Amino acid sequence: MAKRVLTTESGAPVADNQNSATAGVGGPILLQDQHLLEKLARFNRERIPERVVHARGSGAYGYFEVTDDVTAYTKAAFLSEVGKKTELFLRFSTVADSLGGADAVRDPRGFAVKFYTEEGNYDLVGNNTPVFFIKDPIKFPDFIHSQKRDPFTGKQEADNVWDFWAHAPEATHQVTWLFGDRGIPASYRHMNGYGSHTYQWTNEAGEAFFVKYHFKTNQGIRSLSAEQAAELVGKDANSHQTDLLQSIERGVNPSWTLYVQVMPAAEAADYRFNPFDLTKVWPHADYPLQRVGRLVLDRNPDNVFAEVEQAAFSPNNFVPGIGPSPDKMLQGRLFAYADAHRYRLGVNHTQLPVNAPKATVADNYGRDGFMATRNGSRHDKNYEPNSYQGPAQTDAALSAPLAIHGWTGTHAAPAHVKDDDFFQAGELYRLMSEDEKSRLVSNIAGSLSQVAREDVIEKNLAHFAAADAEYGRRVEEAVRALRED
Repeated sequence: MAKRVLTTESGAPVADNQNSATAGVGGPILLQDQHLLEKLARFNRERIPERVVHARGSGAYGYFEVTDDVTAYTKAAFLSEVGKKTELFLRFSTVADSLGGADAVRDPRGFAVKFYTEEGNYDLVGNNTPVFFIKDPIKFPDFIHSQKRDPFTGKQEADNVWDFWAHAPEATHQVTWLFGDRGIPASYRHMNGYGSHTYQWTNEAGEAFFVKYHFKTNQGIRSLSAEQAAELVGKDANSHQTDLLQSIERGVNPSWTLYVQVMPAAEAADYRFNPFDLTKVWPHADYPLQRVGRLVLDRNPDNVFAEVEQAAFSPNNFVPGIGPSPDKMLQGRLFAYADAHRYRLGVNHTQLPVNAPKATVADNYGRDGFMATRNGSRHDKNYEPNSYQGPAQTDAALSAPLAIHGWTGTHAAPAHVKDDDFFQAGELYRLMSEDEKSRLVSNIAGSLSQVAREDVIEKNLAHFAAADAEYGRRVEEAVRALRED
C-alpha cells in the first residue's frame, strides 16, 4: 500500500519535515522555509477562546428513543410516535473552572443535548440540578465573576463566592444542592440531568403546556465525598472524561430515562409560587413525572476539539411544538448562548459538522462572513421575498403565543402567594438522612469558615436558618468550631 504524501496547506508535497531550511549547515533559519512558517503560524492559532462558563467538558453521540405517547402535549415530530429514534450529541461540563480544570470538583454540571431532528436541531441546555442560583439574567455576569478566579489572586476566593450568595438569598436552595451529596458526581454517567428551566409544549390543536425535563440516570446516582474527590483529582484530573470515554469504548453505553412534568398553561398564573422561577422546583405531588423516552450514548467523538469544543448549544434552537416560557433566566440565555458561539466560533459556526442539521438541510438567506461554506450559486438570491423559488416562510408558529400585559420597565418578578427564597431549601434539607445532613453541614462549614468578614458569614448563616432552624444552627456551630481552631 502506497504511503500518503505529507503536504502543505496548499497541497504541495513536503520534502523534509524533520529539518528546517538554513543558510548553510548550522546557519540561521531562512524566512523562505514556507513549511516551517506555516506550521508555527498554525500552531500559534490552534486554540480558540474557551467558554467563559462550562469550559471544561466531555461529550458523546447517541440517540433518543420515544417510549411513551406524548402527542397530547406536543406536536414535535421527533416525539411523534413510540419507537421513533433521533440522533443526538450530549455535552457534559463543569461550570466555574477553566478548560484545564479538574473533573471531580464541587460544581454544578452542564447537561446539554442537541437533538438532530427532521425539523431542525433542538437544543436542550440544562444542568445536573433542577434549580439554579439566581432568577434574573442581569445578575448572571456578576454571579459568574464571583465564582471565577479573582483578578488579583488568580484563584477562586471564598470571600467572593460567599459575599455574592450573602446578597442573593434566592441562591440558598441551589447552595444546599451544591454542598450536599450530589455536589460532586462520581462520573457523568452517574448523575441526573435536568432542563432546569420551564419550557412550553404545544400540541396539534394549539393547546399550550409548560414542562420541566428530568433525565434520570439508569446507572444509578453515585457521588463522591470531598475526601474521595480530592484523592481522585490527584490521581486523574480527567477522571470523568476517562470514565465516559472508556465506558463507551467498552460498549457499556450509559443511558437516561426522560420524564417531564406537565402544567396546563392556564394553571401557571394562579400557581402558589412563580412556576417560571429557576430557583424553585415543581413538587411531584402537584405535577407527577411522566415518562417520555430513553437517551443512550453509544459513540465517542473522533476529535475532541472539532466535536466537543466546537459544539455549540443554544436554547433558542426550538422546533415546532416546543418553545420558550416567561422564565427570565431562560429569556436571557436565548440571546447569551448564541452570542457566545458567534464570538468563539464565528457567525458560521452552525455549518460545522457537529452543529449542522443531520436529518434536514438548513436553507435560508444567511451569507458570507468568516469561514462561510454555504453561499449558494448564481441562481440563489440572498433576499426574501423573491420570485426565484427561494425558501419561504411556513406561516405556522413553532409554539403558542404568550399573553402579556402591563407597562414596560425593570419589574421584579410577579409575586405569587407562596413565593419564598428559603422554603424549598428547607424542604430539601428535611428530606435528607442524618448522615446526608452531617456531610452537607460539614461541606458548607469547610468553605464558609474561610471567609474573612464576619458580616458576610452572618448573612449566609441567616439564610440557612431561614430555610430551617436546625439547618442554620448546625452550620453556625460547625463554622464557629472551625474558625476557633
